[in-house]
Amino acid sequence: MTRTPTPFERIALDRPEGRLSVVTAGEHGSPVVLLSGAGQDNALLSWRHLLPVLAAEHRVFAPDWPKQGHSRPWNGLADHAALTDVVTHVLDRFGLDRAALVGLSQGGALALSYAIDHPERVERLVAMAPAGVIAFPPGVHQLLWLTARSRFLNRTLPERMFRTREGVERFVRRALFAGPVADLDSVVDEVMEEIRVSGVGSSDWQNASIGPWRMRVDLRPRLGEISCPTLFIQGDKDVGVRPARTVEAARRVPGARLELLEGNGHWLNRQSPDRVNALVREFLAESGT
Repeated sequence: MTRTPTPFERIALDRPEGRLSVVTAGEHGSPVVLLSGAGQDNALLSWRHLLPVLAAEHRVFAPDWPKQGHSRPWNGLADHAALTDVVTHVLDRFGLDRAALVGLSQGGALALSYAIDHPERVERLVAMAPAGVIAFPPGVHQLLWLTARSRFLNRTLPERMFRTREGVERFVRRALFAGPVADLDSVVDEVMEEIRVSGVGSSDWQNASIGPWRMRVDLRPRLGEISCPTLFIQGDKDVGVRPARTVEAARRVPGARLELLEGNGHWLNRQSPDRVNALVREFLAESGT
């Protein structure tokens, strides 16, 4: 199995920890940075359908997070601080004083966090099924904390689940989607290739964000500080980020808009790409740039 060819340029940035790979597209217009999710994801897995749509009107930059896709090898933890530095490095490396941020799940949390801590650099913000706005009841939280620290639960068991194509497809259908996906076979192929290259298990960001008693990354108290135009997009059948969490987060951001997509799961940008692409494109066009 080989990686699916793409017409997009890929640029490798040297970092002290390793190589950071960034997919680029588009030559004109305002800049947009796309931030993908955790686990068996990468820039092209999440943004394969959105990249060409935005590239017609924007300069688009989509980094593979450290330890994903082509951003390997990578030494050290890819936790919240490290991934925040990745966003800054991408902006600086390509000479972007300000940019729109579009993030999914883990990437949604980083986009929200960056808009809070670096408001001067974020023009507009799209958060899809964002992490970083979630809390769990006592007992459940401690179980998740232990899971993040157990090699058997975090690595060995997923390796067994994803050993076959049937296992990968079963996981994708149940955990990431909530309805038909036109290019499901391609999604499964891409996930299997990411597993082959990067392995399985939770990301460093996911594991480090769960403290023994509470979430170490909980953006809810500071969401009211976000000052840029913000769009939340959420699938109403998402089992990874419950819709109520995103609804609550959107209410905390001044002037934020929320789009709840019926019949969609967590990976709504791959389940309903035409709908999501139109929402993002139209929202970014509202900037008048």
